[in-house]
Amino acid sequence: MKRVAAGIIVCDNKILVAQRKRGKDLAYFWEFPGGKIEEGETAPECLHREIMEEFNMEIRVGKFFMESEYDYSFGSFKLEVYFATCASQIVPDLFEHEQARWVDVQDLKDFTFSPADIPVAEALLKLNDLSTMLR
Repeated sequence: MKRVAAGIIVCDNKILVAQRKRGKDLAYFWEFPGGKIEEGETAPECLHREIMEEFNMEIRVGKFFMESEYDYSFGSFKLEVYFATCASQIVPDLFEHEQARWVDVQDLKDFTFSPADIPVAEALLKLNDLSTMLR
């Protein structure tokens, strides 16, 4: 099973979601950005590195939120999901995604997430106050 660090990146009470690129597995599905954890790397270290590589964006990784596992036809994955914050909603670059958007929590229901990301979106929709998770 491949381990993946995923981020609920929050800025001004909005969450960053990204659409997977054409030609990749799960093309056009939406996700909470992140990537595969490399050997010797912690999930928070991976998340920080992946967001720099994929968006050229500096984040501060915070609290662990949850795990989500899914068996795709191309492999089994375990998402290790963390909250993170950033300084601004500017996404400087899109190296690995079709598009990225800053959305309100309640708008997550309007996106078609990859199967492993669906439980994360559902759990976020049940939170009463996102700010408590960022402390």
